[in-house]
Amino acid sequence: MSMAFNDTRSAGPKSGRQVFLQIVQLRVVAAVYYLCLLVATSRALHWYKPEDSLESWVHLWVRFTRQNLITGFTLLLAIALVEAWLQHRKHCGPALRWRGLALGLAAPVSVLLRHVIGRLDNPEAVFKWSWVFSTSLLWIMIGGAAYALLLFTRRHQALHQQLAANAREQERLRGQQLEAQLSALQAQIEPHFLFNTLAHVKRLYETAPERGRDMLQALIAYLRAALPAMRRSESTLGQELDLVCNYLSVLQMRMGERLRFTVSVEPGLRDASLPTLVLPTLVENAIKHGLAPLPEGGSIHISAEAEGEQLCVQVLDDGRGFSGQGGSGVGLANTRARLSALFGDRAALVLEAAEPRGVRVRLQLPLNRGSSMASNMIQQAPPSAHRSHPVTATRPGLPA
Repeated sequence: MSMAFNDTRSAGPKSGRQVFLQIVQLRVVAAVYYLCLLVATSRALHWYKPEDSLESWVHLWVRFTRQNLITGFTLLLAIALVEAWLQHRKHCGPALRWRGLALGLAAPVSVLLRHVIGRLDNPEAVFKWSWVFSTSLLWIMIGGAAYALLLFTRRHQALHQQLAANAREQERLRGQQLEAQLSALQAQIEPHFLFNTLAHVKRLYETAPERGRDMLQALIAYLRAALPAMRRSESTLGQELDLVCNYLSVLQMRMGERLRFTVSVEPGLRDASLPTLVLPTLVENAIKHGLAPLPEGGSIHISAEAEGEQLCVQVLDDGRGFSGQGGSGVGLANTRARLSALFGDRAALVLEAAEPRGVRVRLQLPLNRGSSMASNMIQQAPPSAHRSHPVTATRPGLPA
C-alpha cells in the first residue's frame, strides 16, 4: 500500500479533515487497488488447474479481487479515520495503541463483510472461524507494513516542508542582508558624488561670484530633482541621463569650453531599467580623473544601445587616460559591488583605453525595456540657469 501524498503548503497545523483527505487520495486509492489485485492474482494463479475452464478461473479471480478490495479499502478507511482523530488529540495516550487497535478491529470486520458479500454469489459458503482468523492476521500484517510506510512518509514530508520553510526564511534574510548591503554601498556613493559637486560650486563661487551664484541656483534645481532619486534602488536610463545632463551643465558653467559632451541613445531605451546613480558615478569619475586635470579639458560621449538581451551603456572620454590616475576608486568599486549584488555575473563593468587617448567605460546589464519609445538619438541637456554654454556641440577629438 504505497503512501504517496500531495505536498501541502498550508500554514499551521492541519485539521482532521485535511489529514483524512491527505491519506484517502487518488494515488493512495490506486496503490491499494493494485496491491489487492496483485494479492488476488497470486492466489488465483496458485489455485489454477489445467482441467479447469478459463472462464471459471477468471470468474474466481474477479471474485477474489473484489473480496481483497473490500479488506484493503476498509483498512485504508480505518487508517485515515484514526489519523484524523489523533490529529488534535495529543493527550489520548500512546498513538501506537490506537493505531494497533484500528488495524485489529478493521481487519476482522472487513473479513466478516467479505463473507456476507460472498454469500450473495454462493449461498452455500461455509463460515469458518479459522478462515476469519488467518485472513485477518494476514491483512493485519499487510496493513501494519503499509501503516509504517505511511508514518515514515508523513515524517519525511514534514521534515522536507520544514527544510523548505527554513530555506525560504534564509532566502528572506539573505534578501534583507542584500538590501542593507546595497544601502550601505549607495550611502558611500552619494557623498562621493555630492561632495565633489559641492567642492566645484565652492571653488567657482570664490573665483567668480556672479557665475557662482548662477551655478548655485542651477545646483539647487539639480538637487531638487536628484535627491529623491538617490533613495531609489532602481531608476530608468532616461532619468539617469537627465541627472547626468544636469550635472554636466553645472560643471560646464565652471569649466566653460574645457568641457564638451554629447549623449546618444538608441530609440526606445530611455525607459530601460538602470540602478540609481551608476551612470552619474561613471561620468563624475571621467570628469575628475580624465578631464579636470588637463588644462585644455576634453570631451565626454555617453551612448546607450541594446545588444540582444543586454543593455550596453558607454562613457567615453578623451582625457588623460590611465596614466597618472589618482584617487581611491571608491565610486567604481562600489558600483561594481552593487552590480554584482543586483545581477551577479549577468552584469559587467569594463574599463579600457581609448584611442588616441582617454578611457572607455562599458557597462552591460540585463535589458528590462519599458513601454514608451524615445525617438531622439542625440539628447540635449535640459535648460540650465546659464543658457549661453553649448551642451551638445561636437568638437574635434570627440568620438563619432
